[in-house]
Amino acid sequence: MATRPETAKKLLLYWMDASMALMFLMYASWGVLMAVRGEMPPLRTALVILLLTGFFVTFPVLMRRAFEHRPKPPPLLLVSGACAAALVPLLPHSSDLTTTWVDASLLWVALAALYLRPWPTALLAVTVVLILSSYVILSSYVAVSWQVWPGVLAVEAFNCTIMVLGMLVWRWLWWVIRDAHKSREARARLAVAEERLRFARDLHDLLGRSLSVITLKSELAAKLATKDAGRAAAEMAMVRRLAGRSLFEVQQAVHDYRTLDLEEELAGVRTALEAAGASCVIETRLDDLSPDARTLLAWAVREGGTNVLKHSAATRCAIRIDGGVLEMVNDGVGERPATPPTPGNGLRGLSERLVTAGGSFSAEPTPDGEFLLRAAVPA
Repeated sequence: MATRPETAKKLLLYWMDASMALMFLMYASWGVLMAVRGEMPPLRTALVILLLTGFFVTFPVLMRRAFEHRPKPPPLLLVSGACAAALVPLLPHSSDLTTTWVDASLLWVALAALYLRPWPTALLAVTVVLILSSYVILSSYVAVSWQVWPGVLAVEAFNCTIMVLGMLVWRWLWWVIRDAHKSREARARLAVAEERLRFARDLHDLLGRSLSVITLKSELAAKLATKDAGRAAAEMAMVRRLAGRSLFEVQQAVHDYRTLDLEEELAGVRTALEAAGASCVIETRLDDLSPDARTLLAWAVREGGTNVLKHSAATRCAIRIDGGVLEMVNDGVGERPATPPTPGNGLRGLSERLVTAGGSFSAEPTPDGEFLLRAAVPA
């Protein structure tokens, strides 16, 4: 299943591809129509269509190369620019100074903006706009006063600015979507790392001193074994008591880690989902639940929320708890795979925990195109 950023990237690129294909068909049809009307020779029309094909074929290739980052301008960019420049003198202009035919050159400037820094882009845009606006005046077959040149220049400058800004905003949208997804993954990894660090710190505090004392007492007992058996036995008895107390402290620490607060987990999942851009609706009835049932459901909520964040592209999630039954429904399942997915270690461990406690667990897509996690525990 494609991730949300990859889907957004494809939508943006396919949208631009469709726009370029439509523009190519419009230009090519216009050229053919002019040839049919006798306004342009057939050989010239064929050359125009060839140049249009070269420009609109290289356009999506160059755009994809610059979509992830700003690379160095490749030689293909010059080829595309040459096609756009060659179209300007080959295509006729109407007497009312419309500049439809020179839009390919402005499109090329917008494409070059993906590869150039702001100042070189601005310099290139000014140069192209000045040349094109002057060419439009000079190529008009009706006597035109240079007094209209500022108007033509303004139109060309406006069109160029809109195209360049539109192209840059197009790529910026993808960067925002990509960075937002990466930040969500980073937050998930950071939460796991912090939990591991806390567990490691607690184990060090619990066992560090005890194991050091046990090591010293064992070494002392080994040295006293041949000299003072009674004292050696006393030292080993001390080692046994220390080991037993350390084992008890570790068991208590693990028990505390396994005891979760259901309300805190619900609030944490809501915060995490909303931070990831998904709405979260929670409906609960918790008054008749035992402490053990609340702990089991808290584990289910935590694992279910993690599963939504890491493995789906959900935009909404609903959590309902009633009578010891938890249902988490989200819309991020996407296309149903040909074979059922294999549950991960987290879901498998959660299922074993619930079944052992006398409950039940299921996690699978629904016929409505959603994903349902259902956990039932003895109330």
